[in-house]
Amino acid sequence: MAHIALPDESLPGIVGLFNFRPETAAPLQLLAETLLRGESPLTSGERELIASYVSLLNDTHFCHTSHGSAAMAHLGYDLSLIDDIKNGFQQIEVSPKLRALLHIAGKVQKSGKAVTDEDVAAARAEGAGDRDIHDTVLIAAAFSMFNRYVDGLGTWAPQENEAYREMGQRMAFTGYVRFPVKADTAEV
Repeated sequence: MAHIALPDESLPGIVGLFNFRPETAAPLQLLAETLLRGESPLTSGERELIASYVSLLNDTHFCHTSHGSAAMAHLGYDLSLIDDIKNGFQQIEVSPKLRALLHIAGKVQKSGKAVTDEDVAAARAEGAGDRDIHDTVLIAAAFSMFNRYVDGLGTWAPQENEAYREMGQRMAFTGYVRFPVKADTAEV
């Protein structure tokens, strides 16, 4: 049960919080849409992997698994490979460039100041440009905020990967923005 009284306690994670405050849901949904599905040199699948990875590091099961499910949908992987994110990407194909960007995302999750010139140089050596680095840092920072929102209010999350299949498909192929945002339709 969440730390606050939500209108619909059956809605998990950020979905329940969006239902609580639709007026704050709309800009947060737009931010997620822009970061994960908007124009970027990184594919939506790569960006979802970054979001899922940062959420894993923040120990936010709902965000890790829902965005992992969206990544699997984008990348055409079986839902069971969400667990491969926890195992350091042994089965999911991750380019050297993306691996270097994931390293930067992990640093941002700890502290933005943890990112070093050497981290950026390593990403550049693997082909990352300014926009790749920018988008990675912003996704990592935004998902640290989303994770703290979800966990700080004590929301609940289904434990099984399968519970996230439909949500991941919807996030990947329909998106995050629900206009007009109504109390009963907001989701991420």
